[in-house]
Amino acid sequence: MKWMIASDLHGSALTCRALFDAFEREQAQRILFLGDLLYHGPRNDLPDEYAPKEVIALLNARKDRILCVRGNCDTEVDQMVLEFPILADYALLPVGDKTVFITHGHKFNAQNLPPLKAGDAVLHGHTHIPIWEEHGGIYVLNPGSVTIPKAGSSRGYMLLEDGTFTWKTLEGEAYHTLTL
Repeated sequence: MKWMIASDLHGSALTCRALFDAFEREQAQRILFLGDLLYHGPRNDLPDEYAPKEVIALLNARKDRILCVRGNCDTEVDQMVLEFPILADYALLPVGDKTVFITHGHKFNAQNLPPLKAGDAVLHGHTHIPIWEEHGGIYVLNPGSVTIPKAGSSRGYMLLEDGTFTWKTLEGEAYHTLTL
């Protein structure tokens, strides 16, 4: 199965439409959101085309293909308008004989790793900065932000297929890969 992985949408209808265009272009079967879907948060400027109601409609139209974990900006009110679960603090995804711990990143991250074994991975968003690091044999991966990239990074996402993560710009240009 091919997964598209994105984080920190922050209510931008412009970015949401572009992401779903990329989803179709990539022919992914599922999309995994690492939180912060609708609200921009108090530390961020309003994103381009900030339109949470439009984003709600775009997401709900694809509810059968979405897996999501809760971001620090996601609330129970957001869950009331979204037709798929968003409030789990984490999820586990088996990739071959490895485990990928999926979370937003405000609780578990490189400085606070969950209990995993060497070769497993923590996949998170939150920082808006793409990363691929190894800490004590555990991979820490972040696609960056699809809407509000930071530290000079590009708007982007990741793909996961056959145990290989590929980081891409929103336009589809691959710039890094890592195989578990």
